Amino acid sequence: MKQHFQMMAAYNGWANGRVLEAAGALAADDLERDMGAFFGSVLGTLNHMLVADRIWMKRFTGEGEAPARLDAILFPALGALRAAREAEDERIVAWIGGLTEKALSGRFTYMTVTDMRTVSQRLAPALAHFFNHQTHHRGQVHAMLTALGQPSPELDLIQFQRTETGRPFA
Repeated sequence: MKQHFQMMAAYNGWANGRVLEAAGALAADDLERDMGAFFGSVLGTLNHMLVADRIWMKRFTGEGEAPARLDAILFPALGALRAAREAEDERIVAWIGGLTEKALSGRFTYMTVTDMRTVSQRLAPALAHFFNHQTHHRGQVHAMLTALGQPSPELDLIQFQRTETGRPFA
């Protein structure tokens, strides 16, 4: 199970980098244009992805920032957002790398952001959600990039597995 989540953490960072690189080619107006997505724009959705990861990592580790709003714009400039995203992706990879199989089969408890409930659940299914959430929103950004006329990068997991040689999951 650990190897699977290590692959997902590495893929997550790779895919986020590709999306941010493509977003970097957009004009500022296009980056902030409301495209009708749940978090509005490319910039809004990329910020939400970082917000959600910080919330989950605070739940998982007890450390780091946990924004109080899911729609917070932590970084209005793409360069700063990209630097923060890269640091968070490195943090995720390192944390997953330090988990044991026992920890992965265990439980954790946290407080929800939206309705302030205490939840206790198994870690592995929460990690599956954590990475699936990223994929979901990257798909939205991918669609927005395409609609804005920006060639969108290939983000398939299999592409990552085939191009990232030397990995234990390739």
